[in-house]
Amino acid sequence: MNRIPQTIDEIDSAWLDEALAERYPGVRVSEVEILERHEVTNAHARLALRYQESAGAPASVFCKLLPTESVRREAIAATGMGPKEAQFYARLAPQLSMRVPDAHVARYDRDGSFVLLMEDLVVTGVGISDGPTSVEPDAASRALEDLAELHVRFEDPARRRAEAPWVPGPGPASDYGSTRLQVGLDHHRDKLTDAFAEMAEVYIAKRDAIHEVWHMGPHTVIHGDPHIGNLFDDDGRTGFLDWGIINVSTPLRDMSYFINMALSVAARRTHERDLIRHYLDVRAGLGGGEIGFDEAWKAHRLHAAYLVPASCQIVVFPEDATERRKIFAAAFLERASAGVEDLEARAALREHAGL
Repeated sequence: MNRIPQTIDEIDSAWLDEALAERYPGVRVSEVEILERHEVTNAHARLALRYQESAGAPASVFCKLLPTESVRREAIAATGMGPKEAQFYARLAPQLSMRVPDAHVARYDRDGSFVLLMEDLVVTGVGISDGPTSVEPDAASRALEDLAELHVRFEDPARRRAEAPWVPGPGPASDYGSTRLQVGLDHHRDKLTDAFAEMAEVYIAKRDAIHEVWHMGPHTVIHGDPHIGNLFDDDGRTGFLDWGIINVSTPLRDMSYFINMALSVAARRTHERDLIRHYLDVRAGLGGGEIGFDEAWKAHRLHAAYLVPASCQIVVFPEDATERRKIFAAAFLERASAGVEDLEARAALREHAGL
């Protein structure tokens, strides 16, 4: 296996010849052009590739690897998110019918480094949300079918051990979310709703106990982070991006988080009960373990509390955020705040978990 590049600039013709050859034997790259690059959590870039011999390889790819700044690089590497995502594309994605980007190269190392060369969704022409744009209810029904397929497939622990032994169970709660939520409460309280702020205070005080509640119930492989920023629209079908938080936990986490954070607030309020019933019906049809509506609705309310720590990077309101990022963040926080209040997440933790 050839080395994993440390930066976008290290992805040159010689490296690509070797990396792409596994899938495209005989490929010979003549030139690499960086079309765009930026860093959010990881380093991202779009690369145009020109060939002496294409062997069917794509004309452009989306590239993802660790960030370049040393402190952030070390922190992100320590999470193991990159290797988990690379393993998903290399080992699990080919077995699933759900729409995910095609991965041309997926490599990783035990030190947390990784490189992904994936389908260039800009060229594919799919829709990626700016934040306010939401998944329509019909598309949400199909997306929940895809999530149900993933969930039911890996309900059996023996199958998980055989096919996905690298997918971790829920780890201990970190102070990452608590620290940032406290910054939001201390410096930006006027930008937060009362229900959101109360839930943030409870989360900071009872974090470990709340995390135990969130991981109760049947366990399976879940996406872990299916919000609007990690989804795309392919002619009415929802695709799933960013598998770095894939883990083994309750499938109701995915169901609830998707419904809250992919639909508009108005659509979620109108359709959430029907969407939950649809998800449960699909699970049953696939032979999944029985989950009743009352249990699923209780979980939906309990997992609404997760919308608060999920917003931890947003509530610090970074001054250097781009206008595009501000628009996305505002739409994200609107959905989270509405979910916490509408579903009475604080009361649910008190009533059903004694917290």
